[in-house]
Amino acid sequence: MYQIEVKNLTYVYSAETLCEEKALNDINLGIKKGEFIGLIGQTGSGKSTLAKQLNAILKPTTGNVFLDGVDIWKKPKEIQNIRFRVGMVFQYPEHQIFEDSVYKEISFGPRNMGLSETEIERKVYLACNFVGLDVNLLYKSPFNLSGGEKRKIAIAGIVAMEPEVLILDEPTAGLDPKGRQQLLEHLKQYHDLNNKTIILISHNMEDIVKYTDKVAVLNNGKLEVFDETRKVFLDRNILKKIRIKPPQIITIMSALKEKYVSLDDNILTVDEAVSELLKLKKSRSEGFVK
Repeated sequence: MYQIEVKNLTYVYSAETLCEEKALNDINLGIKKGEFIGLIGQTGSGKSTLAKQLNAILKPTTGNVFLDGVDIWKKPKEIQNIRFRVGMVFQYPEHQIFEDSVYKEISFGPRNMGLSETEIERKVYLACNFVGLDVNLLYKSPFNLSGGEKRKIAIAGIVAMEPEVLILDEPTAGLDPKGRQQLLEHLKQYHDLNNKTIILISHNMEDIVKYTDKVAVLNNGKLEVFDETRKVFLDRNILKKIRIKPPQIITIMSALKEKYVSLDDNILTVDEAVSELLKLKKSRSEGFVK
């Protein structure tokens, strides 16, 4: 059984008006528990709209979204429980911070779940550890902190609810390289240790290739392909069709392949490229490659 299943989902903004716009068109998608999924596509392809369908912020115009086999809109009055189970971190989530202390901000979700103060405190500290946030900041005002720290606070507030599915919409946007890498590494550790399902929306193809197991590609509101990340990114025809620029290392290795025919250019990450180039260097030093 899929943990999340989308069946024949279509979503139209401003339906039945002169301004109606079809954002999603007959989407069918199945995600298993514990998968790390990348969601990619051009700006306006429907990525954020699809994400909002998965945690019931938006309701399908037609079609269904199932969580563990149950239609999430079966009981509309209990829809908040779906949002506890499927947590979503919006792009630039720090803009939504409103509490006067970091602790209150992170504990807001768990407190609304009706948990005890002891359990709330446990979740707050675990969430801080996950995002790499200094616990000495917990009783400071979030508005006096840096942009990167605010981002961590906002993400920690969702993680503290320990959702079964975690959706992140461009979580590294605006972060410096160090902060970006730290956040993604923590995200990967969180996934591996807790067997949580994660859906990462990103325009950074290097991050998608490095961290995700499978990738869903949206193109003009339609699901173009959903397959293993490696398979998708090694298919030049797909990338060209959806106008996605591949990770730079793919282009570099393809260029080197023209000079060194023995080179394996089925490379997606820098680590893989380093390993392959070291093998090439060794072969050349031993006289096997000219």
